[in-house]
Amino acid sequence: MTELDTIFGDDGALAAVISGYRPRAAQIDMAEAIRRAIAEERNLIAEAGTGTGKTFAYLIPAILSGKKVIISTGTKNLQDQLFNKDLPLIRKALKTTPFKAALLKGRANYLCSYRLDVSLNSSFGHNKEDAQALAKIDAWAKRTKVGDISEISDVKEGDPVWFNATSTVDNCLGQDCPDYADCFLVKARKRAQESDVIVVNHHLLCADWSIRETGFGELLPTVEVVIIDEAHQLAEIASNFLGVTLSAKQLNDLATDTLNEYLSDAKDMPELRQACEDLQFDVKDLRLAFGLELRRGEWKEIEDNPKISGALNTLHEQLQRLTDQLEIASVRSKGLESCFERAEAYEAQLDSIINDRHGEWIKWYETHSKTFTLSRTPLDIAKEFKSFMQHHQATWIFTSATLSVANNFVHFSKNLGLYEADTRSWESPFDYPNQSLFYHPRGLPKPAEPDFTDKIIEFAVPVLQASRGRAFFLFTSHRALKRAAELLEDRLEYPLLVQGKGSKSALLEEFKQKGNAVLLATSSFWEGVDVRGDSLSCVIIDKLPFASPGDPVLKARLNAMEQQGRNPFFEFQLPAAVIALRQGVGRLIRDFDDRGVLMVCDPRLLKRAYGQMFLDSVPAMRRTRDIAEVRQFFQTKVQA
Repeated sequence: MTELDTIFGDDGALAAVISGYRPRAAQIDMAEAIRRAIAEERNLIAEAGTGTGKTFAYLIPAILSGKKVIISTGTKNLQDQLFNKDLPLIRKALKTTPFKAALLKGRANYLCSYRLDVSLNSSFGHNKEDAQALAKIDAWAKRTKVGDISEISDVKEGDPVWFNATSTVDNCLGQDCPDYADCFLVKARKRAQESDVIVVNHHLLCADWSIRETGFGELLPTVEVVIIDEAHQLAEIASNFLGVTLSAKQLNDLATDTLNEYLSDAKDMPELRQACEDLQFDVKDLRLAFGLELRRGEWKEIEDNPKISGALNTLHEQLQRLTDQLEIASVRSKGLESCFERAEAYEAQLDSIINDRHGEWIKWYETHSKTFTLSRTPLDIAKEFKSFMQHHQATWIFTSATLSVANNFVHFSKNLGLYEADTRSWESPFDYPNQSLFYHPRGLPKPAEPDFTDKIIEFAVPVLQASRGRAFFLFTSHRALKRAAELLEDRLEYPLLVQGKGSKSALLEEFKQKGNAVLLATSSFWEGVDVRGDSLSCVIIDKLPFASPGDPVLKARLNAMEQQGRNPFFEFQLPAAVIALRQGVGRLIRDFDDRGVLMVCDPRLLKRAYGQMFLDSVPAMRRTRDIAEVRQFFQTKVQA
């Protein structure tokens, strides 16, 4: 019997600390595969179905290896759960194997005492709400030990006021900061350097990658093992970090920070203040030129619209003027020098977006209610990511419940250039044939029909009545979600919860508490949501989740693949949709005692040849096209 068998066994170390623990053959096998990959220094792609227990399957062999390890998760919530819940349990179980762990987040998650002090003493002042929020932050700042802004419940993490109390890569003064010795971010990084296990998230990992490429140094310590959890999200996040994005907010923040520095150290330079105010005006003018509609668009739309292109050129010229003024003022103070460096960087970024003529980049824009972003995204990151891995001479483990398409890993591995990695897959230990039912009714409308949502509601209502609520109704567009909410408002006797009417966490909590609610949601609820027990007994999906072909980034990528003689639908669109569907399906069965019905309302599942790829990629559920079997399924549950 191996050490892992002892730890994961019936009477092992985990059973001693976890109530109701039961050994899982797939979990032990996965842990052994990861132990071997680390020992042999071989990269591994490890897919583990829902319920395998993959977190412990990778954490325990990584800790036992004695090597320095980075664990990267998909979100900050998963990061907190891993650090605050999973690692303490393992530390308790592995009493004879002590290890030091650290949680490391991006700089925006840590209080910057210098910027808070500047904001509190700003001559510009603050409105009543911001002043009250800053007072609460200031009171918390005097007692916090680690400076993690998630500690304070009185001011929400997403509140714009945090701009005044946190730093960015652009405005951080680094070692020249007067508060550097007490910097919470520096202390967090130091703890990470001294730890055996460092828990980060994909955004921080990719930020480290993009910063290293420009030669500014490393955020993360050199490690021997890198484990990427929720690895199916990595390619998209990495693509964003390898590109260039300049936002209206960045430019406005630059102007605001410069004005603060002007009041402190350059009041005799009225041209500097004028340049700041002119930049703020031109930013607003460009946002107005885009029109009221909120959208993502191709760069060609900017080039073909004289009003937008003219406003963009004016903004570019004004940014150059501010940069020139800041260069003169930069000798006055470290703050002004920092603003000059930011302005210079923004000017270079804007120039690279406007004047790029290479075919390796996608250029696009996005408008929000008051701001906009201008972006340049790489068509392909495989070469760059492979280079990043080679820079880190470490063993890389990629894991998720959804990495393959019909048992094939080509889509995932090709996106990241993982041509030489080993691949393994473990099915979920859940009894899907008995725990679940896949319902796909006859007579469904075609997705392209204008009244598609209205028609599928008629198919969905009998299912929701049979399940007595207790359902997620997942949509591929906000428009369909909104229409469904209107139609269902007076059709159901169960509580109706709608995404957008409250935070995601609040909606989930209300869903669990009510026990018979129907939650209508879009993409953000398709993954990373864990609801166990009877309160979620049905998942309805409106359409196969193909990404919108009108999206400028996707459109450019598909055009480029076509020019290379490739088939973008089968190489990119279809695999991505299959993985997205698998994530949605994964919400249904979360535990050994869960039971539930999955309903997919898209007739292409059976009427198109590619539908078989979707069917081959979901768990082996019992299937039916008869609503009577759905009713019988739920009645059986009631009698049990």
